[in-house]
Amino acid sequence: MKITKWALSAAIAAACLGGSASAQQPSGATASDYYAQDPAPVVSSAQLQEYSAVIPASCGCTDTPVSGGCDTSCDLGCDGGCDSACGGGCGGLLAGLKDSGYDFGGWASVGYHTYNNSLFNSHADRVRLHQAWLYAEKAADGSDGLGFGGRIDYLYGVDAQDTQAFGIDNDHWDNSWDNGIYGHAIPQLYGEIAYGDLSVIVGHFFTLIGYEVVGAPGNFFYSHSYTMYNSEPFTHTGALATYSAGDNLTLYGGYVMGWDSGFEDNGDAFLGGYSVDLTDNLNITNQYVVGRFGETKGPVDDGFRNGGEVGWMTSFIATATLTDKLTYVFWTDILDTDHGNGNPTERETFDVNQYILYTLNDYLVWGSRLEWYNIDKGVYDVTDGRSDIYAFTTGFNVKPGENLIFRPEIRWDWDKDGVAGLELGNSQTTFGMDAIFTF
Repeated sequence: MKITKWALSAAIAAACLGGSASAQQPSGATASDYYAQDPAPVVSSAQLQEYSAVIPASCGCTDTPVSGGCDTSCDLGCDGGCDSACGGGCGGLLAGLKDSGYDFGGWASVGYHTYNNSLFNSHADRVRLHQAWLYAEKAADGSDGLGFGGRIDYLYGVDAQDTQAFGIDNDHWDNSWDNGIYGHAIPQLYGEIAYGDLSVIVGHFFTLIGYEVVGAPGNFFYSHSYTMYNSEPFTHTGALATYSAGDNLTLYGGYVMGWDSGFEDNGDAFLGGYSVDLTDNLNITNQYVVGRFGETKGPVDDGFRNGGEVGWMTSFIATATLTDKLTYVFWTDILDTDHGNGNPTERETFDVNQYILYTLNDYLVWGSRLEWYNIDKGVYDVTDGRSDIYAFTTGFNVKPGENLIFRPEIRWDWDKDGVAGLELGNSQTTFGMDAIFTF
């Protein structure tokens, strides 16, 4: 991968972010609250609920207001009324568990799109259940000494087969839990220990890499980018430490067994990075993974038992709050790998994604995403030369109620060399929309 691509991304970012440091500090929940400042995938349930709360709502009760609405989590298993449940506690097993620090929740995402792009959205012209998601979590609290916790996530839907541990093609972990085009997945199962400002999770968890996430409430758009789907891992198995180095800086570092594997060795890699608030209005997040991404295993006499895809990748994200209604996001990845003995996988990609989010009113946010995805080799069977794919998506988040979001969008894809396999050839226009109900 040519180093000039680093210079190109830096130049684009500098041009787009110039002057953002003097932007007005936002007040209340706006489009800027939708995307987390921290890396999105490895999150607590509280953060995940904040991602889904795009648009502020009126509490109408004595609950403590949070980003996007009321904190009615204590109503779980009760009558749903703010005052009765939150005022004096509602009793029962679930309430007792929540009082002990356990949290439960989930969402359902149902969507429709007119054409396939094979970036999760692979079953066109039908209404599909994309995600029926449940999670249970206890966040480790290290403020008073050692704290212990953990999390498990369960997913059923057409997105599950793209979320399973597919990094090793041997039906391990959840990789064989299919039901036609639907499937089951357990994308996270980990324990956590915390002490002071340091926490460590051990197990199976979402990657730090990138900006878009698997969970539907964590993304503005119904569709996904080429970058996220083709050039980034989704999950890892290993150990990851998070350290709060101050009010504005968070550090990450850990060991993982390759990409997209369950509890089975699929390589050796370092996963880490940082997230820093440079100003009140500008956050920079830089994550990277270096090592063996996939393990090739065969008979001893084949001579490639220790082969695999070896290399590095990095993801750089800048989030700028330009006004109290306008947010700009710049995101670029670079992936560069070589193949090991007996493994033909070798990839080189570079991309630039740019988002603009604008809050129109309390119930409506407009957004756009422009992507340039450059392939040097290894994706869509591009082994020599270079291919470029462009995609522009525009749409809205409509939130008629506190727990319901509609995400209509129109997307234009242009595949210069026809390598991505779009349904309509080198270019296509796709309408898509989903509804997300969180609980």
